[in-house]
Amino acid sequence: MSSPGSSTSGVAQRPQVWQDRLQEHCRRAQLPAPRYEIVSDRRGKRTAWSCTITVSGQNIMARYWYDGQYVNQAKEDAAEKALQTLQGRANGGGAAGRGAELGAGQQQGRIVGWGR
Repeated sequence: MSSPGSSTSGVAQRPQVWQDRLQEHCRRAQLPAPRYEIVSDRRGKRTAWSCTITVSGQNIMARYWYDGQYVNQAKEDAAEKALQTLQGRANGGGAAGRGAELGAGQQQGRIVGWGR
């Protein structure tokens, strides 16, 4: 049996996610590892979840709030924004690439209208 990171032919590889990319960027730039903080906001009978990352002395908030089952998407959102900020592309085109990176159906946890 192969692990997700192995290079055995015929085994589907785990796509590199924004959290991995941010971790790699910090390693290469000799920055401390990013710290993830999950935050919640009670809204009526539901709770919305988001993420703040502290990296290189900066606190970077995810763009959107998510339903509880999609908390990892909040981490991905914050990691993408943090990486773009660290690379000087804070206003750059992450949104178009994100849909293709995550694949169909993985963005459905975003709570529309709850963005910051």
